[in-house]
Amino acid sequence: MRTLLFRLIGVLEIAGGFYGVAAMLRRLLPFGAHDSLVALLGLALYGFVLAAGIQLVAGSEHGVRLSRWAQLLQLPLIALPVFSYGLHCGAFVNVFATLQAAPRLGLDWHFGSQGFVLAVAGPSVSRLGINLLALLSWLVLRLR
Repeated sequence: MRTLLFRLIGVLEIAGGFYGVAAMLRRLLPFGAHDSLVALLGLALYGFVLAAGIQLVAGSEHGVRLSRWAQLLQLPLIALPVFSYGLHCGAFVNVFATLQAAPRLGLDWHFGSQGFVLAVAGPSVSRLGINLLALLSWLVLRLR
């Protein structure tokens, strides 16, 4: 069961990492100042997740350690007016709270996708959350 779960996590990391690398390369082509810096950082993050997934599927212990870090990078969802960060590779299940006059909880999910947000500005309605799929994957990778 452990091997099956590790391979599933690895496949999601490979697919999301590959899709993310392709998206960041496309974003990088019209080389501008700010967007290119974010695209280079995204390219490095997705390359890291892709390499971690490949090593995890190969059964490497080093791949397990790298995949743990890859899942931790996907854990937070921060969208504040002054700073935004979010990363997901392959799939996500986000549970978040909007921070406004009437705070509310929300659930958002998607399979077969990638996303990277890093900005000094954010949305008008702030929200904080976690990626439950990344948390579950990190816990599975902690199994011995």
